[in-house]
Amino acid sequence: MPLSAVRYVVIGLCGVGIVGMIVASVAGNNNGWVITFGLVAVVSIVVLMAFSAASRTTAAAASGVDEAVAERVELQIRSLVETGADETAVRDLVRDAVRLGRGK
Repeated sequence: MPLSAVRYVVIGLCGVGIVGMIVASVAGNNNGWVITFGLVAVVSIVVLMAFSAASRTTAAAASGVDEAVAERVELQIRSLVETGADETAVRDLVRDAVRLGRGK
């Protein structure tokens, strides 16, 4: 289920929870119903927080290394080293280029 759909469901449940607390409080001052509707709102918010955190973790894990690009870079490094370039300097250059690309 997409995060936007979960947000709409949570907004709906929070609205129902708030209206339910008001109605239960006004109509007979039934504390059990007030607490029940309050818990519905709270649980829905906790679920949204957990779902948001899980989706951020999944997105971060999904942006892994592209193996084909990594292999091409390694072949280019090997070819530069075979033509006489210093391997340490080439690998430092690649490392700095990756940092530059990430904006760090």
